[in-house]
Amino acid sequence: MFHYFCGSILQMKHIIYTTTLWFLCLTTQAQLKTLTLEDAVNKRNTDLAPSRLSQLMWIPNSNSFSWIVKDENKKEVMLTSQASKSKVDTVLKIANLYESLLKVNPDAKPMSRFPFITWITSSSFRFLYAQTYYIYNISDKTTIKTFSIPNTSEDIELQEKTQRLSYIDGKSLKVNTFLGENIYTITPEREGIVVGKAVHRNEFGINKGVFWSPKGNYMAYYYMDESMVTTYPIVNLDTVPSIPKMIRYPMAGDKSHQVTIKILGTRMKINRDVTLSTGEPVEQYLTNIAWSNDEKSIFIAVVNREQNHMWLKEFDMATGQYMRTLLEETNDKYVEPLKPMLFLKNNAEHFIWQSEKDGYNHLYLHNRDGTIVRQLTKGSWVVTDVYGIDSKNEFIYFQATKESAIERHIYKVAIKNGEITRLDEEVGTHTAVFNEQMTYFFDSYSNTSTPRKIHIRSNKGKSTQLLHEAINPLKDFAMPSLQFFTIKASDSTDLYCRIIKPSHFDAQKKYPVMVYVYGGPHAQMINNQWLGGADLWMHQLAEEGYIVFTLDNRGSDNRGRDFEQATFRHLGNIEMEDQLKGVEWLKSQPYIDANRMVVNGWSFGGFMTTSLMLRKPDVFKVGVCGGPVIDWRMYEIMYTERYMDTPKENPEGYREANVLNYIKNLKGNLLVIHGTADDVVLWEHSLKLVKESVSNGIQLDYFVYPEHLHNVSGADRAHLIKKMVTYMKDKLK
Repeated sequence: MFHYFCGSILQMKHIIYTTTLWFLCLTTQAQLKTLTLEDAVNKRNTDLAPSRLSQLMWIPNSNSFSWIVKDENKKEVMLTSQASKSKVDTVLKIANLYESLLKVNPDAKPMSRFPFITWITSSSFRFLYAQTYYIYNISDKTTIKTFSIPNTSEDIELQEKTQRLSYIDGKSLKVNTFLGENIYTITPEREGIVVGKAVHRNEFGINKGVFWSPKGNYMAYYYMDESMVTTYPIVNLDTVPSIPKMIRYPMAGDKSHQVTIKILGTRMKINRDVTLSTGEPVEQYLTNIAWSNDEKSIFIAVVNREQNHMWLKEFDMATGQYMRTLLEETNDKYVEPLKPMLFLKNNAEHFIWQSEKDGYNHLYLHNRDGTIVRQLTKGSWVVTDVYGIDSKNEFIYFQATKESAIERHIYKVAIKNGEITRLDEEVGTHTAVFNEQMTYFFDSYSNTSTPRKIHIRSNKGKSTQLLHEAINPLKDFAMPSLQFFTIKASDSTDLYCRIIKPSHFDAQKKYPVMVYVYGGPHAQMINNQWLGGADLWMHQLAEEGYIVFTLDNRGSDNRGRDFEQATFRHLGNIEMEDQLKGVEWLKSQPYIDANRMVVNGWSFGGFMTTSLMLRKPDVFKVGVCGGPVIDWRMYEIMYTERYMDTPKENPEGYREANVLNYIKNLKGNLLVIHGTADDVVLWEHSLKLVKESVSNGIQLDYFVYPEHLHNVSGADRAHLIKKMVTYMKDKLK
């Protein structure tokens, strides 16, 4: 679900750490410019965003890397360097790349910028230009054409070793061999069949529908039958009269789609697809697909529809037959495998599995038969990403919250004994990109006083060079201050908070407050990174004289299993309780105007906003929300049944969470916004809220964005933010 998305050392869990968001300038406050709302929205990712290195990437089989810059004539140039040296070489100018391209495509239009490239070898890279793939060789300065794809292609997946490509064209899944010699097409045989696309509504970490084998000889793909799922109309306004586009949307408690997995031999040695025998019941979830190193087996984490039992199963690639179950996990609430197994390098006997079974997501070493060897990481923190394993199978490199729940750092853990070493130095949020040999990595990080820095570090954590340091893009503007701190939930759990105050803050004055809320699973609003995790328009609003406050309640991400599962079967209850603890803290501050408070949120945050406005009607004067879940009965099966069970199993939980039941309670001003083409939280949710308000004689304000999906993006984004902010200001007067 969509959601919106300082520096002191964090040493203890309960510390209040405060920082001024922007470093002191030599100019006086009076000389600083005023940031406008329009600039905060329209330029947040361009002029007002920290600079970065364009297309920074490692070159295969080396310690060298490349990136793109502009020369003195504003023409793009590719540079390379080595991790252990600061010497920079100019490898290729855009004019030379275009000149080589013209030799194989005389009709190619001029290049205004480098196309996105992918290195194939240490001397050649692939690029896509005008729907055609090419390979450029640095050594002999030649370009070859490989194959073209339709401009309507979607879900493109390329197997790096063989250069075979899969993509969706219309409803068909197509596979190109290198140089386009053959195209293998898989076309659904009837309506309601979907091939090669993500399934299960993108839950369980699923974000694609094709899975290439390690050597590229085979391709597994999802085959989904959704013909039994009820349809829902998305109205297309481009025609007169408008016509509906029917989508399949499985609502909680209803029929779910049925998924299988098929395997294609991409060398065309087999003339049929092999279907994996995933068995009964057909309403189950097939997730976390992985191949064995020798391509003989494929592994699937199978989750029952109740989502309280997971089996990691092995299937024979050649026949599709089930072979064995390697491990199982159960939970009285739910299990949620998000990452596929990871085999050790050139080792078929051991794999790494991620699990929350001890309460936090950690790494476990298993034998090939599934028996556990040892738990590699442990503690009251979570592994948030795994970057890879070195060639000698000595270390796993990963990202985690070990130092603080609102920071991310890079570590390695010794496979033989679980010894953990931190590989970065500075406070904040770090991400890593390792080279192929896992000997060096780009360490890119920010915190509330550091817009962005990129170090190159060895796998022992030593910085070999500071590759890039972004200047503060907001140094010429008067900007607010920001603080992180914690308060206690009713069960004494620490809840992280973020407060933004205007730079001209006066503790003797009273300020109106905007509480921004998301509150749902798989989202964390507060991070020690640039802007503190808040969008730039929120900082701009604060500088205008508002207090902007956010709290990550129980149920939100990266605090462990029990923290998230606290909301099970009763979405909204504990989340509101925690948010009201934040409101209680706000009201205890002498500078807060408790009579002028607004709550704002989108998606799950929209559910929270409407719930707070209608179930706690005396707290907020104004509410503004978008894409709100109003009735969980109408939300998708995979997400809703995980956190709420089915409507039949939990009728009281669904009734209690249904916002429609509280419309009579509205006292303040409520603006509800929705995209008419929303296929995540269907438009029907907010329409029913409007219908119920009319039936009960309740006045609320409503606005739609025609043909927008779950998020209002693009050029209309500025309109959305202005609509919300203007409404807040008008109604808080």
